[in-house]
Amino acid sequence: MNESEERTGLGGQRVPVMECGIEEDEPPGKPRRHPLWRNVPKKQWDDWRWQSQNAIRSVRQLRELLPFTPQELEAMGELEAEFKLAIPPYYFSLIDVDDPNDPIRLQSVTSPLEANSSYELADPLDEDKDSPVPGITHRYPDRVLMVTTHVCTMYCRFCTRKRATMVRGGWDAISRDDERMIDYIREHPEIRDVIVSGGDPLTLPYNKLRFFLENLRDIPHVDVIRIGTRVPTTLPQKLYDKELIDILAAAEKVWIQMHFNHPREITPEVARVCKSLLRAGMPLNNHSVLLKGVNDDLATMRQLLRALLRVKIRPYYIFHCDPVTGAGHFRTSVWKGLEILEGLRGHMSGLAIPTYVVDSPHGGGKIPLMPNYLVSASDDAVVLRNFEGMLVRYQAEDKPTTVRRTPTRGVSQLLTGAKSVLMPEGSERMARRRRSVRTIAAQRRSNGCGPDVNGHAAGRGDGRAESRPRMEELLSLPVLAGER
Repeated sequence: MNESEERTGLGGQRVPVMECGIEEDEPPGKPRRHPLWRNVPKKQWDDWRWQSQNAIRSVRQLRELLPFTPQELEAMGELEAEFKLAIPPYYFSLIDVDDPNDPIRLQSVTSPLEANSSYELADPLDEDKDSPVPGITHRYPDRVLMVTTHVCTMYCRFCTRKRATMVRGGWDAISRDDERMIDYIREHPEIRDVIVSGGDPLTLPYNKLRFFLENLRDIPHVDVIRIGTRVPTTLPQKLYDKELIDILAAAEKVWIQMHFNHPREITPEVARVCKSLLRAGMPLNNHSVLLKGVNDDLATMRQLLRALLRVKIRPYYIFHCDPVTGAGHFRTSVWKGLEILEGLRGHMSGLAIPTYVVDSPHGGGKIPLMPNYLVSASDDAVVLRNFEGMLVRYQAEDKPTTVRRTPTRGVSQLLTGAKSVLMPEGSERMARRRRSVRTIAAQRRSNGCGPDVNGHAAGRGDGRAESRPRMEELLSLPVLAGER
């Protein structure tokens, strides 16, 4: 193993093996460290304060750790005054420093491409326009979002709320605006769900975090408090602190909305944090952002979703990357998102399938997108498509048929009721059924009491033929053309 492999933990890893289109995944890998911090004592490394104090916060520090051209450094220096930079040693150690297109690097390290966006907005979701009081966005009837801080443990290069995180200075004391946010929620009984966001609310001083959570807990009509955080991803050591876990658990209504975008972010440290949060009674959900070069391919997304399930995080949303300042190079087509979704539904556990959404400009909110599973419809039935390409007639209502059976073919034949299903050739599932049926038939023949594969009854001991269903009935689907 060379130094780069030892540094990143990438050397010696088993590459996922493809057998029949199925990846064999690994559990979270071993802890990793960049050589710069190799000799830091474990107690310090696991201390979130040490991680924060030693975060990389300047281009000057970056150039000592990663290779850049002079042109890149000049462009990055010009961006430094505009966009914040902070990368904890833990998260930086996940980067393969020899790969300029490393997905962890792309999310965290300043890029000259941030100056090249042709379509960008400071507030792409119109959150500020839907703000009845400072810090609150009230868009949906029953929920609000609270911006509680501008501070993050790491400043993601694609952040949709850069207009807030670019603010300098502290918000440590409880302000009148903080009180006004709580008052607004208290005065609006239609609000059932509160998203506590930022920045990252888990960076708040504990007294201020308690202020928000205890007040929200004590409002009777608030059922759910969602903490939107990337701390488990970028600085999980913060959640080694039992006091922080206790503050979250004491609020009773808390759900944790995490943000993982790549399978390499799911580490042993993350697994430890997830166990602590789950034991304290907090459900875990994940938001991912579809990012070009990071997770915009099916194999990576499947690995990410499976890794999330292994540590009991429920995939919730895949967001299309917002048209925010400096993030144009991360944006894919919508078709790329639909392509990925097509490779998830039916291929993975339903627990692993997130909803793909576009967060609409003009404050339109989250609009779900998915491949077309409704192929056609009549007044009697619909034709639905599954992940295999099977087209099936589904009669939703119990009523007499109204469509006349006119001679026709294909999908139209399903609508008339002349057929109930069309199967694509080469179906692995049908092949498994045929193998199973042949096995059953062979066993019956060997026992002298069942039909053969063609449905001919074998004799019983008393000379009478025993009635058995034909193999087509066991298959429960019409035999495909050419297979009789």
